Amino acid sequence: MFARRYFEKSPGFTPRVAVSPGPGLAMIVVIPCIHEPDILKTLDSLYQCDRPEGNTEVLILVNEPEGASPDLSAFNRATMDALQQWTMTHQQDHLTFFPIGPVVLPRKWAGVGLARKAGMDEALWRFHLSACPGGLIVSLDADTLVETGYLRAIEAHFRAHPAHVGATIRFRHQTGGFPDRQVRGIRLYEQYMFYYKNALDWSGYPHALYTVGSAFTVIAEAYMKRGGMTRRKAGEDFYFLQTLTQLGEVGEIESTTIHPSPRVSGRVPFGTGPVMRKWMEGSDELLYAFNFEAFEDLRLLFQAIPRFFRTTPEETGEVLSALPQPVTEFLMHEQLIDEIRELSHNCSTPAIFGERFFQVFNAFRILRFLNFTHPRHYRKTPLDACCRRLAIRMPGLDFSEFSETQLL
Repeated sequence: MFARRYFEKSPGFTPRVAVSPGPGLAMIVVIPCIHEPDILKTLDSLYQCDRPEGNTEVLILVNEPEGASPDLSAFNRATMDALQQWTMTHQQDHLTFFPIGPVVLPRKWAGVGLARKAGMDEALWRFHLSACPGGLIVSLDADTLVETGYLRAIEAHFRAHPAHVGATIRFRHQTGGFPDRQVRGIRLYEQYMFYYKNALDWSGYPHALYTVGSAFTVIAEAYMKRGGMTRRKAGEDFYFLQTLTQLGEVGEIESTTIHPSPRVSGRVPFGTGPVMRKWMEGSDELLYAFNFEAFEDLRLLFQAIPRFFRTTPEETGEVLSALPQPVTEFLMHEQLIDEIRELSHNCSTPAIFGERFFQVFNAFRILRFLNFTHPRHYRKTPLDACCRRLAIRMPGLDFSEFSETQLL
């Protein structure tokens, strides 16, 4: 039983699905659900999926915080009734749906992170019972539609890449039926994410990922080793996936696309919903991005990593003097110079040091660097100009799918 110690350290965990997992269980899709009017559309899209070789379960975790308003509780109860009726007529031999809840979450931690964790822990438990450490735990949101090849594409990816500990899934937000400004806003947001991820790739950062909560998969054993999903109220996907890279490679599934809603939301402090709310209220922030010069300076830092290996303080100073001023100022501000030197002296080879450097200067530190240096050293730049500069340095990069924004 591969996850025994994980659950021994989680004394508050109680399984919520009474039915034992069936034979051949290979994939579990986890969907947190709170006040979701269109959850049945998401389930319909899953029901229409082509059959994968292994069996799949779908866990829909209806949840609410302690002290939820009577209206929210009533809505969630109605959602559970609708889910139970729907599942009675939509079970298949290879695809089983389990509505769970409404689950009341502690007020202090209630939010998407804890809800996603509760569902993913349930999935881990079921793979634990099945003695299936290689089972796939799939994260999906209740406002997201999937294509018919979704389940097969996930299964095929991990059969082709058995060493991967997880994978992100290609996403493009829904556009039908939404106001023109909202559609333009979500396309700008997608273009910004495309720019940011690929600029990190170009800089030399080895773990550049899209971090969208409805668009990733993790191997059950890796989920366990990672310590499970964080219970953060927002950004749980970013923190989880970035720390997952310390266990192994996180791949990209490009052979299918999921389609989240571009809806406006104030449920979490940052992410798609708040970004879209500000845009619809008249903000122009989506028209601008981190200056490409910042990524050029990061590239110079990453190219200099071997020169930090086992240096004396004087040699470290020489390396720093050759780096751009924004980089050296940030390293000093974060008190990273001594930490990097100590790390280099604790590594037996430059290659090992190079790998461990990015555990110190990780995605969180990169974001801190970008926020620290804007506007001290760089000004945010129109997104179209940033994309043009990146495209010159990465000639194979294709921004054409974002052309409807009329920025390129």
